[in-house]
Amino acid sequence: MYLQSLEGSWLSHPFWKTKFILKDQADLEALLTSGVPMVWIDISRGDDVQACPKHEATAQAQVQAALAVPEPSAPVVETVQTPPPPPPVVAEKLSLGAEMERAGKVINRSKQAVMSLFGEARLGKAVDTEQCLPVVEEVADSVARNPSALISLARLKTKDDYTYMHSVAVCALMVSLAKQLGMDEGQVREAGLAGLLHDIGKMMMPLDVLNKPGALTEAEFNVIRSHPVRGYQMLKEGGAVPASALDVCLHHHEKMDGTGYPKKLMGEQISLLARMGAVCDVYDAITSTRPYKSAWDPAGSIQRMAQWTGQFDPQVFKAFVRCVGIYPVGSLVRLESGRLGVVVDLNPLALAAPVVRVFYSTRSKLPVPVQLLDLASPAVQDKVVGRESPQEWGFTHLDDIWRAPQ
Repeated sequence: MYLQSLEGSWLSHPFWKTKFILKDQADLEALLTSGVPMVWIDISRGDDVQACPKHEATAQAQVQAALAVPEPSAPVVETVQTPPPPPPVVAEKLSLGAEMERAGKVINRSKQAVMSLFGEARLGKAVDTEQCLPVVEEVADSVARNPSALISLARLKTKDDYTYMHSVAVCALMVSLAKQLGMDEGQVREAGLAGLLHDIGKMMMPLDVLNKPGALTEAEFNVIRSHPVRGYQMLKEGGAVPASALDVCLHHHEKMDGTGYPKKLMGEQISLLARMGAVCDVYDAITSTRPYKSAWDPAGSIQRMAQWTGQFDPQVFKAFVRCVGIYPVGSLVRLESGRLGVVVDLNPLALAAPVVRVFYSTRSKLPVPVQLLDLASPAVQDKVVGRESPQEWGFTHLDDIWRAPQ
């Protein structure tokens, strides 16, 4: 039969996908003993569809099946005809400003959870995957309400909390990218979990190397390059981690041209999730302040990444740009009017026309009254003509501008 969805919290069931044909005896036994109270099946998509009377396959697409928990020797599934389930709850779409406070709380809770998880990993304890899942769910909910809020806030890291916040940020970016690529709910969660765990091998790295403020020696770099394998081994030994998360952990530093590590995989040899992980990992890394380098501005980072031929999957990268924007939140842009503004929100249907907060005139070289402009609005007669470097202008307060209440 085709499982359409499972009742109860997704944290309680034994699968990393919720829509699939149940044909494996081990999967059936895992489901019967999982404590899941009931499932929804789609009688139009199971392997037995052709054997069903035509009116049964067309009159009702979904049937609720109550799953008893019998003795292992005598599994029983009782099927009950019911109306189809209610439609899934869709998160309310919010502006960046409206989601900002909630996203900030999600980040704080997620950071604490990741610090605890990684701390236990550093002590050699097995990774508790269930501890990760509420984090992924909260992040996914925030991204559904407004992707830019949490992603932009997670970019604002200190050197001390980089490793933990990087994991939260990549989780959010993977969720957003998975949605952009049209993945289903289960796949989106898998992508988020993979992003959260992708760098757990860093916990096995010597702290003096991991946090070194200067350039690494060749020997030190070789140590750092071992973190994907160390993380993969750690997660595999702990068990209960989906294969997709293991794969992203091991292969998020592979490159399309085969020059990555640890396996020097090329092109289609790299899984889609690992190709996604590569883009999300690099973007958050270069837009964040780390012990050995200052952050690059978001728009400049997108421009540079676009020029790194052979590193990323072109189609995945294009989808990623649709997620974060040509001019991501926090970017400094020059308008046709000669004014400078900071991007404070995106217009998904018009990536070149974001919402900006104007604050400076390049003609007078003086600040101007702050004004919020939605460049996609027909009433606004201005447009972006290019990005600007905050460093070259000496602006150090842009984060305060875009985070200010709208």
